[in-house]
Amino acid sequence: MTSLTRKRILSFLLCLLLFTGIFPQTAAAAPPWPDGPSISAEGGILFDANSGAVLYGKNIHEQYFPASITKILTALIIIENCQMDEIVTFSHNAVYNVEAGSSNANLEEGDRMTVRDCLYAMILKSANESANALAEHAANTTEAFSSMMNAKAASLGCTDSHFNNPSGLNDPDHYTSAHDMALIAQAAFQNETFAQIAATLYYDLPPTKRNPEGLRIYPGHQMIKKNSPNYYPGAVGGKTGYTSLAGNTLVTCARRDDMMLITVVLNGHRTHYTDTRAMLNFGFRNFRSVDISDLDDTYTSIENDLTIAGLPTTNLSVISVQKDRRMSLPINGEFSDTTSSISYELPPEAPEYAAARITYDYDGRTVGSTYLMVNKSLPEAPVDMLMTALPESLGDTPSEQTENTLDPSDQEKRLLASDASPEPESLESIPDNSPSRPIHIPAFVWILLIILGLMAVGYGILLLLKIRRQRESAERRLRFQRRQQRLQDIGMSGDEFKLLLEQKRKKSLLSNSKRRSLRRH
Repeated sequence: MTSLTRKRILSFLLCLLLFTGIFPQTAAAAPPWPDGPSISAEGGILFDANSGAVLYGKNIHEQYFPASITKILTALIIIENCQMDEIVTFSHNAVYNVEAGSSNANLEEGDRMTVRDCLYAMILKSANESANALAEHAANTTEAFSSMMNAKAASLGCTDSHFNNPSGLNDPDHYTSAHDMALIAQAAFQNETFAQIAATLYYDLPPTKRNPEGLRIYPGHQMIKKNSPNYYPGAVGGKTGYTSLAGNTLVTCARRDDMMLITVVLNGHRTHYTDTRAMLNFGFRNFRSVDISDLDDTYTSIENDLTIAGLPTTNLSVISVQKDRRMSLPINGEFSDTTSSISYELPPEAPEYAAARITYDYDGRTVGSTYLMVNKSLPEAPVDMLMTALPESLGDTPSEQTENTLDPSDQEKRLLASDASPEPESLESIPDNSPSRPIHIPAFVWILLIILGLMAVGYGILLLLKIRRQRESAERRLRFQRRQQRLQDIGMSGDEFKLLLEQKRKKSLLSNSKRRSLRRH
């Protein structure tokens, strides 16, 4: 048996050894999720805009009429598709196809304003004619704009909504949920232009037919007005709504320190401000926001693991947890109280160089997620050099590299076939310092390796079963190939990368369990 073969066997067994230390242990329970407030509205949600965590909810997937909070989605679409200085001309339909007595900015057919002016009129004054005019400007008709609204909502992950007009006036086919509106508001407040408009305390509209001197408008949302009894410190904007069918609706965004919270109230009963205050107080008092990359070293310190597996250690810093991704934790909770899971099936919105998605749960609730990134910057080691440095089992030629990306089963066969390489013709001709010279291993070490190998058989079978399941799904195979292509750039096969990450995660969970036990005793 050659030194190279022995090293491979030793590396494989050492990797599997990481599994052998994973046995069930009883750990102290994490602090429970805080009990939420009681609100009077039919539907409501408290949503962490940075982490995407639902901190509190009441009927969050029930469908309700949204009224004018619809205009948040309308504004977001307009901002993304129009220039602020484009001129909008108000048609007869835009001005008069609204309910009598509904909110407006006193505009008339033939008036001309910029997109910027119309947005301020729509968000601050809740002007329905402005919403109609913007929709016609962007899509020619309000009906066509409704299709844009539904497409945008779906792209944001909304599953409970259907929008049939840009203003939110009563329509049996116009509805949403608290969770969907939170997703829409999250996207809107991440847009700098929308956030600036929503936080504005007054705005001067230009002269129009009915307003020859112009018109100063103020926001309808009272929680951002310091002279209002409903003022809330930290509130940075939102949108009000009301119709006879929808009742009071309200979307609010508030920031304190590193937390940005969004609340949605649907079908409120004149308690929309008190309900919002109760949810915001609950959020800021009971939760904190943390940067995942500052706490999770499970997937970043993998250089030693790669070395054990016989992979090259040059430029392994190209693997990292995505920066600036946050997690929501109860005030008394710790990062070690969370559990993480890895998915190699990446969503459409995943960053370009993501290799896997890591999701974190606390007490059965998803509290954040991040991506494991492959950095394309390799200033010192080009891709072809890294591929050349790989062990024979990963393929030494371009044709073998290509075959390795086609099917996980091919990689298994190559790993098995690599151990059947012939012995050198003359071991005496190999210098003492040659890496291929046999290593004399004492008998007791071989016995230990055999024992470890037997202990690892069960885990090896589980891994093989997992590979077979992946092979049975055509969709997963395509995603596998996509990930393989990314990892090939840094000289690693997907199976080895996946194996090492799973090993590291399991090892970290065991370590976290022990730390929790020590901390609580």
